[in-house]
Amino acid sequence: MQHRIVVLGAGYTGAVTAGRLARRLHREGVTITLVNPEPDFVERVRLHQLATGQDLRPRPFGEMFADTGVHLKLARVAAVDVDRRTVTVTADGGPEREELAYDTLVYALGSGWDDGGVPGAAEHAHDVSSRPGALRLRDRLAGLGAGRPVVLVGGGLTSLEAATEIAEARPDLDVALVVRGALGDWLSDKGRAHLRKVVDRLGVTVHEHATVTAVGADAVTTADGRTVPAEVTVWTTGFAVHPMARATTLELGDDGRIVVDATMRSVSHEDVYAVGDAAMATGPGDKPLRMSCASGVPMAWQAADAIAARLTGTEVPHVSIRYYQQCISLGRKEGLIQFVTADDRAVGRSLTGRGAALYKELICRAAAWGVANPTSGLPSRRRRIVLAETRIPAPAGRAA
Repeated sequence: MQHRIVVLGAGYTGAVTAGRLARRLHREGVTITLVNPEPDFVERVRLHQLATGQDLRPRPFGEMFADTGVHLKLARVAAVDVDRRTVTVTADGGPEREELAYDTLVYALGSGWDDGGVPGAAEHAHDVSSRPGALRLRDRLAGLGAGRPVVLVGGGLTSLEAATEIAEARPDLDVALVVRGALGDWLSDKGRAHLRKVVDRLGVTVHEHATVTAVGADAVTTADGRTVPAEVTVWTTGFAVHPMARATTLELGDDGRIVVDATMRSVSHEDVYAVGDAAMATGPGDKPLRMSCASGVPMAWQAADAIAARLTGTEVPHVSIRYYQQCISLGRKEGLIQFVTADDRAVGRSLTGRGAALYKELICRAAAWGVANPTSGLPSRRRRIVLAETRIPAPAGRAA
């Protein structure tokens, strides 16, 4: 009897997990179903480029997972029942529902933009956390005349990349950043100085130590009474996890992320694994891993390897997930690579300028290549035969 693995979500982490499982397990022993509403992979780390009118290379899942044993199910997740081990999905957003049973579930539904409950944000602001959001912003920016004000709210990586990308692509616009603290206050001295230099050169106005309390159709208002004109507001203050997990009996953190152990296995349900932004995992110093591609891809590797090891009766690997750098694109010609400690604190070293832009581009290409080539480096024939002949333990409640 085949062991049924269902992976929910085909972002970086879900797609990588499915592909790595296909590489680790012989298809005669398992079925791997990848559930996703879209037929191609979205490079989320490039959505700020899409928003400024650049075209991204299409990456159809049908090509990526051809002849791998991974079955793509084009559908949206409507419900997850971790006690019955079922997932309910709907195709094309229609009313007709289908129930998928699983023996092992990989939850990789990720996150979306978080308006923080700020009045007017949901009604008037744009986001770059999804392809539909980036395309809406693209259309809005394309319709703006010269000199019109564009405001980005937030001072993190997403905000910096989007602000500099827009300012570089549309130097005729009046681009501004509204940040709660100081610009780049988590960076090293060298990193902050370079960021300030690039932002000033691109003509981006920075409003520091400002908390936005309301978003209107033509301006944002801050807690200290400032009014910043904004014909277009882009909200980039953080991410909120997909709400699906809150409707389950999984143990969650305060922010709705699924609490997992070092192998990305749910601490409350041993047949459920969570990866990426959906998982509350800890790294060096027992600090929660931040929502990012830098965290998510190693989490996907860990989950896939742990699942494969447990199903084949081999030793479960335990690899500590740590950070090495934060990679920030500042338009197409500039970048900033801030080197960090294992627990993600900035150190004095950083790479700036054109070299940093090329470094970041290589990181993005490598991440996309890893998704687009899920079964590269297949195990040798001997290894695959051993896996094929290994008896996969039957889940509780099923005949062996």
